[in-house]
Amino acid sequence: MAEQENTTNLSELGEFALIDRLVENVSIYNESTIKGVGDDAAVINHGDEETLVSVDILCEGVHFDMTYCPLKHLGYKAAVVNFSDIYAMNGTPTQIVVGMGISSKYSVEAIQEIYSGIRLACDRYHVDLVGGDTTASKSGLFISITVMGRARKEDIVYRSGARPNDLLCVSGDLGAAYTGLLILEREKAAFMADPNMQPEFAGYDYILERQLKPEARWDIVKRLKEAGVKPTAMLDISDGLASEVLHICKESKVGCMVYEERIPMNQKTIQTAKDFNIVPSIAALNGGEDYELLFTVAQSDYEKIKDMEDVRIIGYITADEGQANILTDDDHQVPIEAQGFKHF
Repeated sequence: MAEQENTTNLSELGEFALIDRLVENVSIYNESTIKGVGDDAAVINHGDEETLVSVDILCEGVHFDMTYCPLKHLGYKAAVVNFSDIYAMNGTPTQIVVGMGISSKYSVEAIQEIYSGIRLACDRYHVDLVGGDTTASKSGLFISITVMGRARKEDIVYRSGARPNDLLCVSGDLGAAYTGLLILEREKAAFMADPNMQPEFAGYDYILERQLKPEARWDIVKRLKEAGVKPTAMLDISDGLASEVLHICKESKVGCMVYEERIPMNQKTIQTAKDFNIVPSIAALNGGEDYELLFTVAQSDYEKIKDMEDVRIIGYITADEGQANILTDDDHQVPIEAQGFKHF
């Protein structure tokens, strides 16, 4: 974290004054928000719709590195990855509450910068920040965001709905966030060896943004609804394609076949993976943090999705429970194994 001039120690404000400063420009977008910040609890009314709730925690040194992670980007990412969980249920995120553990090395202005990123995400996705909590931390920073959303009961999509012969689809392209992380870690190592060096980021804008500032795929959810397609199963790709495919197979009690040649990847992702002597498809299968959507649809919806913008059919579901395989480019059938991020 870069040193800032004229910064304010957290102890100078205290918890409540800090909270007042962080939320003074918060906007409300949803009629379901009856009461936001300022009481013991937020009040939310979703009427006849189902309420969806999810939580995600980001810990310094585990999920982010302040050597190269801008504070505003961190706040934005912390919010967006939570929104993605609600979209993955075919719902709409509506409110968040933010919890932060803050060590003494962070100034008031630093925390405000993180909140500016959170507010930017809320503004962009029309989600209301309705509360939260702050506490002291003896070892760095952690951010916990709980997101609430809504969906009609009949619209909710679970991981457990995939059926044999369903088509397996993904949005966007995969592996970019991981290769962006490789570049950041490479430049960090160079900086640690020579603090006077200038980082070499030119030409890596796309993959760096995918790592530092991901977006949730609300547009894909909207596109599917407009086409009259309800996925049979869906989740977002946070821990790598392989891990998420296995989640669907386990919860739906099915198997699958994935075609390596069908996995969508950006050309910069492919080249960067090769530069690091990594097979590009391995980066897509195990890299994680892409926050694209992995979903299945019935065969009868093929015509509706085959030419859908930013959607790729990568395989199909089989009746062979627990048998998740990938057909490689050289026609070898290999079991899919999750080798992505492990939390413990």
